[in-house]
Amino acid sequence: MQEAYVGGYWNEIAGFIRSLFNSTFKTNPYLDRAIMTVITRVSRESFSSDLNNLVVVTTTSDAYADSFGFTQGEVTAALEEYGLSENEPNVKAWYDGFAFGRFKGIYNPWLILNYLKSEKFAAYWANTSSNSLVGKLIRESSSGIKMRMEDLLKGNSFHAQIDEQLVYDQLDGNESAVWSLLLASGYLKVVCYEEKMTQFGEWVQDYELAITNFEVKTMFQGMVRGWFGMSNADYNDFIKTLLQGDIDGLNVYMNRVAEEIFSSFDTGMRVSRRSEPERFYHGFVLGLLVELNGRYVITSNRESGFGRYDVQLEPQSTEDDAILIEFKVRNPKKEQDLEDTLRNALEQIETKGYAAGLRQRGIKDRRIRKYGFAFEGKKVLIG
Repeated sequence: MQEAYVGGYWNEIAGFIRSLFNSTFKTNPYLDRAIMTVITRVSRESFSSDLNNLVVVTTTSDAYADSFGFTQGEVTAALEEYGLSENEPNVKAWYDGFAFGRFKGIYNPWLILNYLKSEKFAAYWANTSSNSLVGKLIRESSSGIKMRMEDLLKGNSFHAQIDEQLVYDQLDGNESAVWSLLLASGYLKVVCYEEKMTQFGEWVQDYELAITNFEVKTMFQGMVRGWFGMSNADYNDFIKTLLQGDIDGLNVYMNRVAEEIFSSFDTGMRVSRRSEPERFYHGFVLGLLVELNGRYVITSNRESGFGRYDVQLEPQSTEDDAILIEFKVRNPKKEQDLEDTLRNALEQIETKGYAAGLRQRGIKDRRIRKYGFAFEGKKVLIG
């Protein structure tokens, strides 16, 4: 059904499933009882209008909450039996995080069994499916969802209202539906949640969500890299040209990727919301820079000098230069062309003193490179 949604034959599969369910569950005299595992509530899919005796258990239900995977005690005992107790903190970081109802610290058995067998940390669960629906939703989503993903990959959480009964045909253009599906699928976890009353007297469930664990984080990072691999541009070209200071190469790469991958909804200008396209490019470039974690300390929107820089790369080695990046959308009322926008971006780095923090940490001016990214729709100019 997931592949049907992604592949564009949803109505056809829906008709088939409706017929199958009727034959299997309603008119089948040989069936006593059944367990059905799904991601979204089947009772809302109109496949099961004749099935009136369903008991639905979701990820936030307390029923059977400790039966969906290994508990912390079971994982601790298994690691001890295999002589791997010293690796428990890393096992927890990689594979812990699943929560069902009030039970937290539930582990996917597939992950633990594979780790015990190989004694190597790897993305065992994330690699068992194509993740095509998740990729489609994030890739084709609004810039707001992409920026949320940027925050999640940086280890932050956010609050959202979740409807556990949302279904596939509500996913397009519904941000709440996207987060609901990612939560139900195990890609996000509930840090905490509470019921709140709105000003209209309605009760809503407010969830604090975060990426489930390190394994899921590596899956999302690989997904970002894969998007760039689908274009004719080599993903690593951006990293290489940035580190080499190859301005021409940066311009060629960014304009080619913008033309092939970005939608006008991502980069388009909105009246009174000029910062959204800028934030989209900001998040996009941060995604490209994931590869440099470890070699650089990558920070975003931090105070330095007399303002907040967009992106800063502080080198971990004296052999690398520090890098400051400022993004700016062309303002047609103030700037004649992208060259004007680029000059303003570079001037802002200087006038706001964004390099002050790097200087305080002993990095000389000659080792601080400053880049301006000017853009208008899908056109990009870097200097």
